[in-house]
Amino acid sequence: MVVPGGEQILAQLLDLVVGVEEIDGGWAVYTDDAGEAALRERFAGASGAEVEPGWEDAWRTFHHGVVVGRCWVGPPWEEPPPDAVAVVIDPGRAFGTGAHPTTRLTLELLQRLEPGSLLDVGCGSGVLSIGAVKLGFGPVVALDLDEAAVEVTLANAASNGVALDIRRADALAEPLPDTDLAVANVALDVVERLLQRLPARRAVLSGYLERDEPRATGWRRVARRTAGGWAADLLERAG
Repeated sequence: MVVPGGEQILAQLLDLVVGVEEIDGGWAVYTDDAGEAALRERFAGASGAEVEPGWEDAWRTFHHGVVVGRCWVGPPWEEPPPDAVAVVIDPGRAFGTGAHPTTRLTLELLQRLEPGSLLDVGCGSGVLSIGAVKLGFGPVVALDLDEAAVEVTLANAASNGVALDIRRADALAEPLPDTDLAVANVALDVVERLLQRLPARRAVLSGYLERDEPRATGWRRVARRTAGGWAADLLERAG
């Protein structure tokens, strides 16, 4: 089935799907009859089609590792380059595999910064948190409102052998830890509301289109990366 929506949508699918393929504007998800019925009930815009026998393993052919600066982000059945900082994400259980431009752009900006303490808001599968630890950032706090995201990040952190402080929390309502840097790959309206609450002095933000620009009092943009119509920004406090 094809379900429209961004990376946040897939958090709602984890209990219904077996395989996931990231496509433009949404997700191709592989499931059984019961899962299809539940998906159609939950997502009015979903469309479905029969697939050939063996789809349980065939979907994996859509997922390949990507090189992002010094990092490689990819699935556990591929070997990373020997000189890369490897971030291994299993897309069979995770959303946010590293292939989306917003994830890559955020990782690119992250590699330009001096490591320090970091807050990852809307951690999803943990790609950015895990990548940050492997790039020397720490301590790293990963937050997500969705319990499934917290569980996925825990599993991926363990498989990558990194230590994270992973919490289920509403970043728009609950107190946030004071860190040197915050990252958030979320929707533009969430980014703008988040900037009013962040104690961090710098923020790497993405999840929105190139035509959009986060606006918040007291912040100024110092760098921007774009790819495929998407954007990521490095902001710091003004003054």
